[in-house]
Amino acid sequence: MKRLYLSDSDKKLAGVCAGLGEYFDADPTFIRLATAVLAIATGLFPMLFGYLVAWMIIPRRPTG
Repeated sequence: MKRLYLSDSDKKLAGVCAGLGEYFDADPTFIRLATAVLAIATGLFPMLFGYLVAWMIIPRRPTG
């Protein structure tokens, strides 16, 4: 079963976009670009709020 985790290997800020890229088997660059476009289109605050919430609720990959 596939699980969503924050990425530790390809993170730029918190690992949210890279984690989503790993989960959906997509290039994290495309997810980062979509995030940036949505942030600009929505006036930055809603996307920033969503990113922060995702950072808080998506778990880190367990070690070991």
